Amino acid sequence: MEEEPVNVAEEELEEELEETEETEELDSEVPELDEEDEELEEELEEEEEFVEAKSRRKEKDEMEEDIVEERFYTIPLGKAWIVPRKKRAPKTARIVKSFVLKHMKVRTEAEGEEEPERLVIDNEVNEKLWSRGIEKPPRKIRVRVVKDKEGVVTVLLAEGD
Repeated sequence: MEEEPVNVAEEELEEELEETEETEELDSEVPELDEEDEELEEELEEEEEFVEAKSRRKEKDEMEEDIVEERFYTIPLGKAWIVPRKKRAPKTARIVKSFVLKHMKVRTEAEGEEEPERLVIDNEVNEKLWSRGIEKPPRKIRVRVVKDKEGVVTVLLAEGD
């Protein structure tokens, strides 16, 4: 009877050794799969970046072809500081809009009718106006204004700002 428990203990030790050897073999195989996966992921990322860059170039080329007129303006926003603090940033947006309408000669005759939007202010310009909050908008802003074949005027932030 005494010999049987010893044999059981030896068998358990042997099983544990076999399990640890198997897990070590599995662990050694896992990094190889990870490396292959990382390489595949890198290749996919590179392909995605290439596709994105290509589409950006296409959009840029299309936009350049459609440009009829392009101008750079420094729009003074000092008049926004006359209004109460909590209304300054919205006022700067209205000043930019009126400035561009005036200087790019955008037609506003048919405002009552449903007409496609003729003035587009880019999100980057809006973020620049609101960058310091509602109370302290910038005193002036440098913009690039583009008019396309259809007469749509787009206000973009000048490069470098």
